[in-house]
Amino acid sequence: MFDNLSERLDRSFKLLKGQGKITEINVAETLKDIRRALLDADVNFKIAKKFTDEVKIKALGQNVLTSVKPGQLMVKIVKDELAQLMGGTFTDIKLEGKPAVILMSGLQGSGKTTFSGKLANLLKTKKGKNPLLVAGDVYRPAAIDQLKVLGEQIGVPVYTEEGNMDPVKIAKAAIKEAKTKGYDVVIVDTAGRLAVDEQMMNEISAVKKAIDPDEILFVVDAMTGQDAVNTAKEFNERLNFDGVVLTKLDGDTRGGAAISIRAVVDKPIKFVGTGEKVDALDVFHPDRMADRILGMGDIVSLVEKAQEQFDEEEARKLQKKLAKNTFNFNDFLKQINQIKKMGNLKDVVGMIPGMGKAMKDTDIDDDAFKGIEAIIGSMTPDERENPAIINGSRRKRIARGAGSNIQEVNRLLKQFTETRKMMKMVSQGKNVQNVMRGMQQQGRRF
Repeated sequence: MFDNLSERLDRSFKLLKGQGKITEINVAETLKDIRRALLDADVNFKIAKKFTDEVKIKALGQNVLTSVKPGQLMVKIVKDELAQLMGGTFTDIKLEGKPAVILMSGLQGSGKTTFSGKLANLLKTKKGKNPLLVAGDVYRPAAIDQLKVLGEQIGVPVYTEEGNMDPVKIAKAAIKEAKTKGYDVVIVDTAGRLAVDEQMMNEISAVKKAIDPDEILFVVDAMTGQDAVNTAKEFNERLNFDGVVLTKLDGDTRGGAAISIRAVVDKPIKFVGTGEKVDALDVFHPDRMADRILGMGDIVSLVEKAQEQFDEEEARKLQKKLAKNTFNFNDFLKQINQIKKMGNLKDVVGMIPGMGKAMKDTDIDDDAFKGIEAIIGSMTPDERENPAIINGSRRKRIARGAGSNIQEVNRLLKQFTETRKMMKMVSQGKNVQNVMRGMQQQGRRF
């Protein structure tokens, strides 16, 4: 989402390249370019001006150390200010009630229903909660059906009342049901409109008053840019919500809403939607997002995603297999599945420092592993367990079964063999430089 802004900011910092120190003249040119980059990203004009004014004050007040270049110092100042603009620190949702009640708000089409399912899934899988979803959008039958499908997909029950057109009564009854059956979180989906109107505001205000939620979340489509900020302001004036959820952050949007919204409504962004799958939901960390915008990656989030898929017992088994050089295609398939569970592949790669810029023009398909999986799936159990037995005739059969060709099969087998050698070297503590040299040689061959 922030690719264009990242590129523009990178160009802005280069204006200071070769400068011996930060002066009012050279910093003015850089900040003018930064302000333009923010405006192009659909950041509110007043916010962009205030931001660059703050950066200027801090930049001119700094003594540049001989070991630090002016451009590097400016990147550090902009990163800190950008993180502060988006909220400074991570803010968690409140789950104190028994049950904790979360009320969704937002316009129609913003993604409230989908987010409700994603949040239920996150609370269930990562926080050990026992949530209940509530179908409170009584005007759009498709919303009730959609929530039921999502609930079934993630194994979370959905409370509905067929024929009842009173969202206040539905929400109150759902909370009573949660108390009776032991659900510890109630997530209430609500109706939206195509635009803010008095009827919608009165209705959701009545629901809020009746159920006294622990947390009110405003869900907004990041693709709508400054309109998202204006809508957030109107909702906040009526509901005084607790946090913002930005959906469709994986889309082709300029990102101004993510940067501006906190400054306008003074409420934290708590979650961001990064795709259509039920697990495509990230907790929002302003400092990490600032790193990603400036092309520094997000190694902390990458490690956290990896740890979520990490199984200590499986890791020990894998370590033994690597040491004995018995790592096979079944193990390889498991590793592929773990990588896929980490989320959108381009997002995952973008978290590696420096890779965001390197891969900006490269399209990484989420189905990138399909060809490999098809080839492995065409192998017999014996072939997956012991790749050494795969001879010429077996390769032809595997290629036919995978709908591929023998060249692709040969390439996979060769890459697998080289990878296994390097993984064995790493597991045995061999010199890392030798391993890296081997990887470079492998890269040249393929």
